[in-house]
Amino acid sequence: MSQPLRIGLLGASRIAPTAVIAPAKARDDVVVTAVAARDPARAAAFAETHGVAAVAPDYAALIARDDVDVVYNGLPIAAHAEWTIRAAQAGKAVLCEKAFAVDVAEAEAMVAAAEAAGRPLLEAFHYRFHKVIRRAEAIVAAGELGPLTWAEATFNASIAYDPDEIRWRADQGGGALGDLGSYPAHALRTLVGSTPDVVSADVDMRHGVDAAATASLRFKDGLEGRLACSMLAERFEANLTLRGERGTLSIRNFVGPQMGCSFRVTIGEETRAEPTDGPSTYAAQLAHLVAVMEQGATPLTGGADAIANLTLLDAIRAHA
Repeated sequence: MSQPLRIGLLGASRIAPTAVIAPAKARDDVVVTAVAARDPARAAAFAETHGVAAVAPDYAALIARDDVDVVYNGLPIAAHAEWTIRAAQAGKAVLCEKAFAVDVAEAEAMVAAAEAAGRPLLEAFHYRFHKVIRRAEAIVAAGELGPLTWAEATFNASIAYDPDEIRWRADQGGGALGDLGSYPAHALRTLVGSTPDVVSADVDMRHGVDAAATASLRFKDGLEGRLACSMLAERFEANLTLRGERGTLSIRNFVGPQMGCSFRVTIGEETRAEPTDGPSTYAAQLAHLVAVMEQGATPLTGGADAIANLTLLDAIRAHA
């Protein structure tokens, strides 16, 4: 057996155990070798809790380690560009959490750095690798729905205000559009196959960040749609609907199907339920990362895709 793919964690983040550590422990070809945090004591506690073998004294030391093939950048959005670029320059592949960057200019610089280094750079849109969204993509591509007439996606969650919560901190790249809205933006772009123009947008600014946002969109061929996200919602909601001349596709919880999902397709008067079981989105994401690193698979995220998503998010902010 060849050497396992070795992952180093930038940041002792809350999402890393679910997104990387747990799915890695379920495989024999991936290992999390090291972690670094702003506070070395926090990194040490994190490593002990989650069984990570080594603690790097700082971010620079982490990306310089010989036992790190892939850097998982789970830092706040405002730090994504600097440390993704530095990791690429150190010859590392990067799996960067969403939102990829603060704006499109940062995204372009990150992609350029990875291309110059000849190393993979993926955006951690874990939902993208699950069979639910892959199946939805196939249904649309096969023309089952007919020409599309409407496309809508929403991601709402209750995120209570806390001045220390990074999603409420403008200096850390916080806000609903980056943390939540990036998902419906990406899902709509993926399924429709193009990046829309923004017709109009509305943003609810609170505590210096966009706490909620809605946007009316126009895709190629005049297809209209809507995107919405909010940190002020009373409950979790991640829904996606596509309507065509022949049918409708609807997914409740397209973001994390493993936590409960309804996927229905109606063609004419017949409705069928599509399967939603299988490996988690995070397990599927790690499997895709391995395929990219070990088998030369084409990344489904990152590159031009990441730049296009930031282009849409930037346009929503500009219109609002």
